[in-house]
Amino acid sequence: MTSGASVKVRDLVHRHVGQEVPIRVAGLEIESGEKVAITGPSGCGKTTLLSCIAGILVPSAGEVAVGDTRVDQLGESARRKFRREQIGLVFQEFELLEHLDVRENAFLPLWLAGREPSTEEQEKFIGRATRCGISDLLQRKPRALSQGERQRAAVCRALMTSPTLVLADEPTGSLDATSGRVVLDLIFEEAEITGATVIVVTHDTTMLSGFDRIENIGEDPA
Repeated sequence: MTSGASVKVRDLVHRHVGQEVPIRVAGLEIESGEKVAITGPSGCGKTTLLSCIAGILVPSAGEVAVGDTRVDQLGESARRKFRREQIGLVFQEFELLEHLDVRENAFLPLWLAGREPSTEEQEKFIGRATRCGISDLLQRKPRALSQGERQRAAVCRALMTSPTLVLADEPTGSLDATSGRVVLDLIFEEAEITGATVIVVTHDTTMLSGFDRIENIGEDPA
């Protein structure tokens, strides 16, 4: 079992273009292997926080550390490598490539790392897809999927590399309560097996069971 990545955020500020008030997070510490839900009102910076942790956005100020890596100090190519090797991402808008089918989208993180999925990895993917109810959709392109099917495909892709840190932005937002619980339970169970740390942004209070704790980042502080 691999060890999950700890996460530390200090005095984080990110100024969106054209936005006068910056997004601020004074401090957040998540231990290795924790499952943490991030809640808060719309516009308070939940998605921005995940993007800074993943190195998609570079904060205007502050520190972001994942394990021993200061993500905010990495260059662009180093951030891409960091995401590829350590992070499993579930984007709010899914970010599936339209010219690839579900199976190809899931295998893409491995291809970007320069290798083909092993037999074991392929079998695990089929198991996840079956559990999520999309095993009969693996050769379909994203445009042929419903929003909920796209969401489940994105979750299966995020788990493909057995990441040390799973970052999921509203992973149940397009799902009914039953399907949403299946997806979260899958993420939690995989994290238990691999030791991964899990951070989930959610507004759905019915999905908060199973997390070790809940962090409400609230409004931008005065």
